[in-house]
Amino acid sequence: MQEKITANNLACAKLIVATAGPCFAGPALAAGAAGEGPAIFGIPVEFILFALTLLGVAVFHHHTLRVALTGLGVIALYKIVFTGFKTGPGVFGFFWHLGHEWVILTNLLGLLLGFALLSNHFEKSHVPAILPRFLPDDWKGAFVLLVMVFVLSSFLDNIAAAIIGGTVAATVFRHKVHIGYLAAIVAASNAGGAGSVVGDTTTTMMWIDGVSPVDVFHAYAAAGVALFIFGIPAAFQQQKYSPIIKDASSRIHVDWSRVAIVAIILAAAIAANVTVNLWFTEVSDRFPFIGAAVWVAILACAPWRRPQWGLLPEALSGSVFLLSLILCASMMPVEKLPVASWQTALGLGFVSAVFDNIPLTALALKQGGYDWGFLAYAVGFGGSMIWFGSSAGVALSNIYPEAKSVGLWLRHGWHVALAYVIGFFVLLWTLDWDPHEPHRRVVEPVPVSVDAPAAGALR
Repeated sequence: MQEKITANNLACAKLIVATAGPCFAGPALAAGAAGEGPAIFGIPVEFILFALTLLGVAVFHHHTLRVALTGLGVIALYKIVFTGFKTGPGVFGFFWHLGHEWVILTNLLGLLLGFALLSNHFEKSHVPAILPRFLPDDWKGAFVLLVMVFVLSSFLDNIAAAIIGGTVAATVFRHKVHIGYLAAIVAASNAGGAGSVVGDTTTTMMWIDGVSPVDVFHAYAAAGVALFIFGIPAAFQQQKYSPIIKDASSRIHVDWSRVAIVAIILAAAIAANVTVNLWFTEVSDRFPFIGAAVWVAILACAPWRRPQWGLLPEALSGSVFLLSLILCASMMPVEKLPVASWQTALGLGFVSAVFDNIPLTALALKQGGYDWGFLAYAVGFGGSMIWFGSSAGVALSNIYPEAKSVGLWLRHGWHVALAYVIGFFVLLWTLDWDPHEPHRRVVEPVPVSVDAPAAGALR
């Protein structure tokens, strides 16, 4: 089995490298500062390499980190040798590019690792264990559980909300959970995080990148409608498949100290972001203030309730995977992308069901010109349409392996795709498309001589 896994991983790497090979053989492709590179059928090679990387991630689920790092290496090498970067040509241009992106990447790393510990604090507070007490009988109980997942995801990571929902569902439905309802749990976790900058990795990326929390909040207008569109049919599916049984023990007591720690960590992240954006905007791109604030809060509260440090290695692996894809996206020539519009945002939602929504968000942030509420809903909720389209779906499917079937997910979770489309057009009809002004400093191309010293690469 191990040999088969290794062979699959090597085959994926060879596929990506083989695609890049003809590009490296092209004549007269001298390195230049953000120069024009070759294209295949009008598509820049960078996008093709990126698409192959995302395809590898979608196909080889057990080797996502290796595929992402391989794709990152191939894309970086291609840019170094042929097209250069907006910060300069060659290796120096690559390092200056990293220098420009490191604050965003470090902030996101700090939040991803910190939220892994935050989610564990919330789980150990026993709040999830008492949730079944508040569920009504019949199908309404199944629907209220989806509403709870929606609310939890607004301040917890959507992965944690989906896992909590799946755990509670296993208890109240006697471990017989309908695949349509599993799709609804994932959809509820993604919809709940769509309008909150601390509820989903994609919206957190927007927040760190400088998008105001107010500019994504109206995604809830679409997400709230979608919750009813997919939630009610899924609740009836589950009630028919296995009726609800509430058996939460009355002896369970909430650990309010851990609840307080969750609140402190979230408050630290929000306070740091607001402070920097209001009073220290000129230094916001020089230090990862938000990620640092989260970890100051975690360490300060550690003597009160010890975090589960053993979660960090696995969380680090997942974070490196996501950051690799984000760094890949940062090297794309976004000026070649379709113009930002509501039609593009709608399409990105369907694309995110197949490809990871993290790099899609990174591309949109680099391009700019979107209505961020529309984009947050599209890339956040759109991935729910297929089980591997979002991290929440992958995490829940690890608990319920029977959900790892695209055919069954689409057949029984049909209401999720319907809800996505209806929610999007309700948002478009009620609030209209309102693209925002660029929110971050744009790095202009810098003409640099190949033999110029590194210090002169930026002015």
